[in-house]
Amino acid sequence: MKSAALYITTVLIWGSTWLAIEFQLGDIAVELSLFYRFAIAALLMWLYVAYKKPDMRFKLLDHGFFVLLAICNFGLNYLMLYWAQNHLTSAMTSIAFSMLLVMNIVNTRLFFGKPISKRIYTGAVLAVLGITCLFWPQLQQFDLSNGALVGLLLALGGTFVASLGNMVSVRNSRKQIGVLQGNAWGMLYSAIGLALYVLMNNVQFSLNAPPSYWLSLLYLSIFGTVIAFGCYFALLRNIGPEKASYVIVLFPLVAVTLSSFFEGFEWHANTFAGFSLVLLGNAIVLTPTKRINAFLANRAMAKSGSVPS
Repeated sequence: MKSAALYITTVLIWGSTWLAIEFQLGDIAVELSLFYRFAIAALLMWLYVAYKKPDMRFKLLDHGFFVLLAICNFGLNYLMLYWAQNHLTSAMTSIAFSMLLVMNIVNTRLFFGKPISKRIYTGAVLAVLGITCLFWPQLQQFDLSNGALVGLLLALGGTFVASLGNMVSVRNSRKQIGVLQGNAWGMLYSAIGLALYVLMNNVQFSLNAPPSYWLSLLYLSIFGTVIAFGCYFALLRNIGPEKASYVIVLFPLVAVTLSSFFEGFEWHANTFAGFSLVLLGNAIVLTPTKRINAFLANRAMAKSGSVPS
C-alpha cells in the first residue's frame, strides 16, 4: 500500500476513535476497557500470524523492545491520556496530544541523529498554531487549577511516552523486524501487562455495558488498534517519524468534523482558520523541498513575466 493511502487510512481511523471512546467511558473502568481492547487486538493479530506464518522468533533483546513498545504505545500512554480526561475536556487532551509531532521531531534528532529539514519545523509550527486556533474558545476558558494542571501534565506525559514508543518502532524497523511481528508481540505483552495491572489494582471485572459500548470496543480493537497501528508503523518505516507523526495533528480535524454531524459542534471563524493552518502545514511537511522551491520559482517568474528557458 502506498504511503498516501496509509496516511489517509490512519488519519480517518484514529480521527474517528475520539468519538468511539466516548462510548467507552462510564460503564466499565477505563483500565478494564483498555485490557479488553488490546486483548481482542492481540487475539486478532496472532490469528493473522497463524495464517501468514511469518518467523516470530527473535532475540531476547528484541523482546525487551517489544515490551517497551507495549508499555509506550499500547498501554501506559493510553492510561495517562484517559486519566487526563478526568480533569480536561477531550479538546484540551487533543491539543496536548498534537504535541507528539514536535516530540517526535526532537526525539528523532536525539535518538537517531537525523537532521530535520526547515520545512518540517515550519509545518510543525503551523500545525500547533492551527490546533491552538481550532480550540481557542476552550483555551480561553482553561482554568489552571490543581486538577487541570494534573490533567495537562498527564496528557503531555502520555504524549511523551507515545513518542518514545514511536522511537522503539523505528528501532525495530531498522533491525528488519516487520510491522506484523512487532505489533503482534507488542499487543500480546500489552494485554498481559494490562491484565496484571487490573488484577493488582483490584479493578472490578464487569461485562455489564450497553450494545454501544461493545460495538465501539470492537471498532477500537479492530480498526483503531490492529489496522491503524499497522498503517502508522508502516508510515514510520516508509517516511520517517517526523513526517508520519503529522497524522496526529489531523486527528482533531476529523474529530471536529464528526462532532459537527453527531454532537452538534458549531463552526466559527477560529475553526476555519485552524483548519487552514493545519492543512497548510500538512502540505509543507509532505511536499519535497525541491518541489516547493520549483513552485516558488515558477510563481516568481510568472509575476516578473519571464519565461523559463
